[in-house]
Amino acid sequence: MSKKFFAVVAIFALFAFLMTSCGTTSTPTPTPTTPSSSATPTPTPPPPPPEKTKVAFIYIGPIGDGGWTFEHDQGRLYLEKNVTNVETTYIESVPEGADSTKVIRDYAQKGYDVIITTSFGYMDPTLEVAKDFPKTIFLHCSGYKTAANVGTYFGKIEESRYLSGMVAGKMTKTNKLGYVAAFPIPEVIRGCNAFTLGVRAVNPEATVSVVWTNTWYDPAKERQAAEGLLDTGCDVIAQHQDTPGPQQAAEARGAYGVGYDSDMSKYAPKAVLTGPIWKWGIYYADAVKRIQAGTWKTEQYWGGMKEGMVDLAPMASFVPAEVQKLVDDKKAEILAGTFGEFEIFAGPLKDQNGSNQGSRGHQDDRR
Repeated sequence: MSKKFFAVVAIFALFAFLMTSCGTTSTPTPTPTTPSSSATPTPTPPPPPPEKTKVAFIYIGPIGDGGWTFEHDQGRLYLEKNVTNVETTYIESVPEGADSTKVIRDYAQKGYDVIITTSFGYMDPTLEVAKDFPKTIFLHCSGYKTAANVGTYFGKIEESRYLSGMVAGKMTKTNKLGYVAAFPIPEVIRGCNAFTLGVRAVNPEATVSVVWTNTWYDPAKERQAAEGLLDTGCDVIAQHQDTPGPQQAAEARGAYGVGYDSDMSKYAPKAVLTGPIWKWGIYYADAVKRIQAGTWKTEQYWGGMKEGMVDLAPMASFVPAEVQKLVDDKKAEILAGTFGEFEIFAGPLKDQNGSNQGSRGHQDDRR
């Protein structure tokens, strides 16, 4: 072979070597990867807030009456403050009877969840409307008729009445006390009796005269009734009325008074000794919470001092210390459960003619 052949072969070998050593490389195809388990998930939107429980209050008088309706409205405000997801409304001065039926039905048709009727005379209208709205809860104050969606509520105001009677019995100088009463229905009669029994417990010689106004809210008529009692020599005026009219009449005559529903001392500061008062808010808050939770069942609620439903207004500074202690000691028995409504009405009980109406152990029908 010639040298020229070997030279050509050597050139090709060198060229192949250089191509192997210095050739370009291609970029590898990336391998798919699985997302990391620590990746942040898409946030779940929060659930919508629960719908508010709509509660309607129906009042017999104006909220500025200084007594019954004022305290119910204080209870409504307590409910708003202490229970979440609640919306309330109210209507004032709704007459008992057919007019109240229309108002109750209107709130039911508007979809209110709870309708609270705050006077004895709303009882039958409440039951009538409730039949047509079985999913609405109705709470009726001071009545005695119930249904699956209607409950009643009231309190042992006779406990406070009895204590206020003790104060009045100690403060009278003429031993003649007057009582301005609304309607002759069980709650009013029971309160009058409890007051009188409290008076007699500390002053057996005292008498209590009653005048019926057949009104809940009529400031002028209630004041006139008190003035009539003062004309007969009464020097302490108690009441089952919704306004401080009787207390103002007592102050104008230099007499004493025992208010009702709310602390009425600001309306007649020189006359008001004390008075039975209501605290509706605790019940309203508890009932609505149970309705929201789905645990409410029809009931006849009957709360007293121990439950915080009723109380005695602060005694005036001019009530002697010994009288205050006497009443405070009896109140302590009520709170301890050793004295209460059944002891108040245990007997023996005598009517105004002195005839026995019950032996020891008899219990007055609270309804």
